[in-house]
Formats: sequence, C-alpha cells, structure tokens
Amino acid sequence: MTSEAQVIARLRRIANDPAARGLLDDAALLDGLVITHDTIAEGVHFLPSDPPASVGWKLVAVNLSDLAAKGAKPAGALLSLTIGDDGSWDDEFLTGVEHACESYGLPLIGGDTVALPDSAPRVLGLTAIGRPGPKVPSRDGARPGDSLWLVGTLGDAAAGLRQLSEEPKAHGLLVESYRRPVPQLGAGQVLAEHANAMMDVSDGLLLDAARLAQASNGVAEIALDRLPLSRAFTAERGQDRGARLFAATGGDDYALLAALPAECDPLILPLPSGTTITHIGAMTAGSPEVRLFDGVDPIRLPETLGYEHRGRNASPMADCP
Repeated sequence: MTSEAQVIARLRRIANDPAARGLLDDAALLDGLVITHDTIAEGVHFLPSDPPASVGWKLVAVNLSDLAAKGAKPAGALLSLTIGDDGSWDDEFLTGVEHACESYGLPLIGGDTVALPDSAPRVLGLTAIGRPGPKVPSRDGARPGDSLWLVGTLGDAAAGLRQLSEEPKAHGLLVESYRRPVPQLGAGQVLAEHANAMMDVSDGLLLDAARLAQASNGVAEIALDRLPLSRAFTAERGQDRGARLFAATGGDDYALLAALPAECDPLILPLPSGTTITHIGAMTAGSPEVRLFDGVDPIRLPETLGYEHRGRNASPMADCP
C-alpha cells in the first residue's frame, strides 16, 4: 500500500523549482505570492451526513490555515467543484464556501467543475493564494534552543468526530470544531515576522512536530502536560495522559506550531484578542525525532502519531484514535 510520504518523495523529483521549497512545506512561494492547495474527500475528511454548508466552510478554512502558517493575507482562490446528483447539496455547499470567503476576505477568482457519476463520493479542492508579509517562515528553519509555541487548542475536532461516530445526530462545540475549523490568520501574520519555522497542525501535533523536526534536522521536545485543552474537551474526555495523547494525535485541529527564538516572548506581541498561545516545548540538537515528556518524565511515543493517507482504503473516520 502506497503511503503519503512515499508519494511526496516521488514528487520531489518533479517539483524541483525553488518555488516548491523542496515540498517540505504546505505552501509554495512563487513570484512574491504564497500558494497552497488542499483537497477534501467524502469519507476521509468529512462524513456523508455532514451538513453541506459546513463542508464548504471547511474546504476554505483548511486552505486558509496553510496561508496562516506562512503569515499570508488571503488574496484569491480557485475552486475545484465536483457536481453530484443532488443539486440541493451542491447549492448548500457553495453557500458554505461563500460564507467562509466573505468571513475571511478571500475573493473567489475561478476554478473548474466536473460532473460525478451517480453515488460517487465527492472530492473537492481549493487553491488559495496569499500575499505574504516581510518574512515567510518555512518548516526547515527551527534551530536548537528555539521555543515551541502552539496557537489554538488540541483535540476538539477529534473528540467531535468521535461523538458523531457514536451518535450521528450529536451536536455542540466539539462537533462544530470538527465541522467548522477556524484558521489562525491574524496570529499567523503577527508570528511570521518572528518565527524561525511555522506550520499548521492538521494531521496531529506529534506527527506534524515530527515533520518540522525532520525538515529542520533537529529534535522537537514536546511537553504533554502543557498541551492546551478546551473546557469542552476536558468535560468530554478529561485531561489525564490518555486524553492528552488523544488530543496530540487526533488531527483536524488547524492550530499553528511555531518555533521562536528563546528570547522572543509572543505573549507581548500584538496578537488578536482572545488568541490562545501556549509554550509546549523546545528544539534541541540531534537526529530528527520527537521526544515526549509528561512533566520531567520522558514517555514513549504512541504507535500512531497522527493521520497519514495510505492508499485507497485510508479513512480517518474509521482510524480516528
């Protein structure tokens, strides 16, 4: 079974233009623009029973999260729309796209449409274009001694998905976090000027931290006991080690992970009101890996660090921890 990592390794032989940044990032930097593309698929990124408007919102938001990680401001988007056999679904989906674009000032400037065979699962894509600030942090700039900071909270979306798997009509803050992620655009624009490296957390903190460590050729040390959990999450799942490991591997968080110089205190930066930002670890020298601590005690990494696409049968709806 082909893994996502194997496919990306093969693509690096093709994507050799400097704009691709070695495919070590979630966005390209071409002629002064930040460009990213994300696809969401029915049964993989959203449930068939999810409201179509929330699917449209999510498609826009996950792309904007990649722009946020580069400190870019939304400039335009191209929509890849698959038209199914349910016209009302398509219309509601486009309403969700419209609302998200309006909310974040993202002009829709074009795209493509294709009709699907009856009952085929929907696969929807968006290319987002952003205008960067004076600095565009990549994943490969983290250095030993940098502090690791997380913008946002962890585990809400995974907990919401778990609720829906147990009760399809579940609702509440956790379900909304899964269906309608909020990209950290404002915080990303502030932090980008100071960050040595930054990326969004979409596949699980531990897996994404491992990617940052690999790109930066260092060790990412993560303090499990410091991970930010929302009140809704702790009310549902608690905050013991098992709950925190669930939050650290669940994915769909769309938080930001930033490596900042040790002397930089983001708590005094002009972050948007209400921003949750937490010091969760540090970069150290060594062969690329993630090391996990609970207090002062090192603990073994879980077998699964997050979600990776693996062949045609992959489904986080089934594999969510």
